[in-house]
Amino acid sequence: MLIRALIVLLIVLNLGVAAWWISRPEPLPPALPAQPAGVPRLQLLSESGKAAAVVPQPPAPTASAAPIVAAPAVAPVAKPAAPAQCFSVGPFADQAAAKSAAARLGSQASRSNPREIPGKAAQGYNVVLPPQADREAAQALAQRIGAAGFDDYLVVNSGAQTNGIALGRYRSREGAERRQSALRAAGFDAQLQPIGNEGAAQWWLDVAAAAGVTASGLQSGTDALQSRSLDCALLR
Repeated sequence: MLIRALIVLLIVLNLGVAAWWISRPEPLPPALPAQPAGVPRLQLLSESGKAAAVVPQPPAPTASAAPIVAAPAVAPVAKPAAPAQCFSVGPFADQAAAKSAAARLGSQASRSNPREIPGKAAQGYNVVLPPQADREAAQALAQRIGAAGFDDYLVVNSGAQTNGIALGRYRSREGAERRQSALRAAGFDAQLQPIGNEGAAQWWLDVAAAAGVTASGLQSGTDALQSRSLDCALLR
């Protein structure tokens, strides 16, 4: 009986709660925040009952009103530099003469450089004294050379150097010049005679010519005998 009574009580309580939920009043809307003084309250269109106002759209921009974009400035195109022209003028007797020629060119050359071309070496060198008046004079001179402490000398008996004094043959010019210097210090006018053809060294002036300057102008300006074209990459 007690259990039945509890079940009936729970049913009655649930029915009571359900009846209260159904019969309860609608909840009040939340209160609006306080309106600041002097500021009108906004109203919805549904509250005012008026049709929505048509907001005018700004007119489309016309062609005349389009913004003007300045064209980018075009950089001037630089003219290509004229190709450099280089020449060699010469030959000159020595380096000093080549440098003097370079100084005379002045503004005709933007750059110049003296250059030595070595001469052709001889096969060897003879150290000699020139032929004497006769055989007796040659022999007397040979005796004087021996008395001065020199050896390796010979009186020439035939050929273009007959009655001359041969004082040695050398493969290099340096060795022959040392022998010549020793003999001259002792009072003997020894001379060098190259064996075979020997060419002397030459000096040329390599020039980077200014615009408008020609090879003939450089040649005349330096009193050179010749002028040649030169690759400017070779001008040091």
